[in-house]
Amino acid sequence: QVQLVESGGGLVQPGGSLTLSCAASGRTFSMGWFRQAPGKEREFVAAINPISGTTAYADSVKGRFTISKDAKKPLSLQMTSLKPEDTAMYYCATRSLWAISILAKSYNYWGQGTQVTVST
Repeated sequence: QVQLVESGGGLVQPGGSLTLSCAASGRTFSMGWFRQAPGKEREFVAAINPISGTTAYADSVKGRFTISKDAKKPLSLQMTSLKPEDTAMYYCATRSLWAISILAKSYNYWGQGTQVTVST
């Protein structure tokens, strides 16, 4: 059984930065970040294979967000140049394969989420 706990969310002004972390207990393979805004479906943000270093990003965050994870550090998501449209609940997830995926349904375990609000 895997448990995931996100942290680091908060209120930030447009153009600001935040770094999210995801603490995991149990064995994890490839991991990802997703987000869900009110009234919208959960969407892919970023994913990583910690062994190969392979990453993938949604077009909407490419160049602004950086996902990282290695054997010694928890999963993190560094977010810069934040925009109001980045406002959402952010979730980390892991699946039982090393290959990364952008599909939420392919992930087995999810955290409870951490809220990110970008506003003046």
